[in-house]
Amino acid sequence: MIHMGKSQELYQKAKKLIPGGTQLLSKRPEMFLPDLWPAYYSKAKGCEIWDLDDIKYFDMVTMGIGACILGYADDDVNFAVKKAVDNGNMCLLNAPEEVELAEVLCNLHPWASMVRYTRSGGEAMAVAVRIARAFTQKDIVLFCGYHGWHDWYLAANLGKETALDGHLLPGLEPRGVPRALTGTAYPFIYNDIEGFLRLIKQHAGRVGVVVLETIRNQPPTPEFLATLRAVTQKNGIVFVVDEITAGWRMNLGGSHLLYDVKPDIAVFGKAMGNGYPMGAIIGTSEVMSAAQESFISSTYWTERIGPVAALATIKKLQNRSVPAHLCDIGKRIQEGWRQISKGHQLGINISGILPLGHFSFDHAQPLVLKTLFTQEMLTRGFLASTVFYASLAHSYEVVDQYLNTADEVFGFIAKAVATGQPEKHLKSSVCHAGFRRLA
Repeated sequence: MIHMGKSQELYQKAKKLIPGGTQLLSKRPEMFLPDLWPAYYSKAKGCEIWDLDDIKYFDMVTMGIGACILGYADDDVNFAVKKAVDNGNMCLLNAPEEVELAEVLCNLHPWASMVRYTRSGGEAMAVAVRIARAFTQKDIVLFCGYHGWHDWYLAANLGKETALDGHLLPGLEPRGVPRALTGTAYPFIYNDIEGFLRLIKQHAGRVGVVVLETIRNQPPTPEFLATLRAVTQKNGIVFVVDEITAGWRMNLGGSHLLYDVKPDIAVFGKAMGNGYPMGAIIGTSEVMSAAQESFISSTYWTERIGPVAALATIKKLQNRSVPAHLCDIGKRIQEGWRQISKGHQLGINISGILPLGHFSFDHAQPLVLKTLFTQEMLTRGFLASTVFYASLAHSYEVVDQYLNTADEVFGFIAKAVATGQPEKHLKSSVCHAGFRRLA
């Protein structure tokens, strides 16, 4: 039985006090189950979450929006962080762990030799673009994928309102982004070599930076990556790979290592600190040294918890062969989706790398079925949607429970579809597909 509960009551209050209700679009209840999704938690451990009414759920969605690769409140990471807290998280002097972490990151990525830090992925990307522009002294950025909320990225929507629809979310207006940034950022489509080359030719001599998510929903073709690297080297363009989402999940370090790509800069965030804020920009000494020619500085980029958490996380990723586990769990989930949907004759489309899987309903009302899936899984003790991010805390037993429950729910949805009016089974309004202003 779903009820509004204390979490939704607090969320109704929050919407009057906080623009948008939350600090992160991906955590808005409207993205899952409007008016019924448990918006707040009291405790999280492993892959379990307790809401404000002390109801326990298994998180089979994104594990802290991809941040908690080891699971919530990991004992080893927490032990290291608590020690750092007791010894002082912030003071006048620098934390030695930031040097240790820089060495670890450069050892894992032999092409890189210098490192700068932030405390979130979005600002790490902004720093990377700033450094790249400082090095090339050229403004135009060509990009592919999702890279955060900062002005340099949203500027793409100044010239064409739908420019980011296939990279970020449809419906985003670049209000607040200076109009003077029009014509400084242009998107290209993943694996589309001809489209990329057209942009290079169109803006010949003026492109300073190329930014790419190495992999997200589909693997890159060897020709695609080879072309980007060859063109950027030939034209003196800084090549930046964004590893904020994919990094650490398929291998130890950035996914670009799997494809033998040597960029000028790589950017990390999310999973590197297992829930503790940490971002990193690594690169060649030649390019990274340009940071000295610009002003890039912030007090809390020097606190201790971030580097300590990252070191503990990376150590455990290595010792426990976590990427292999994530790929195995993700494969079981995706194969389970495929088998269950076939058994109930519900068409779905599956995409994403193994640790970061997605599916969508092949139906005239996909969002209705998505909302219905979330609703019925919630009544059975699972926070679930059409996306799954694997973590070390996801055991085979939990996965089996999830798939057995999903099988039951798919059967329910199939019967609802057969009636011709599946929306009549919803206890809330339909979930949001993208950005939408809240009333």
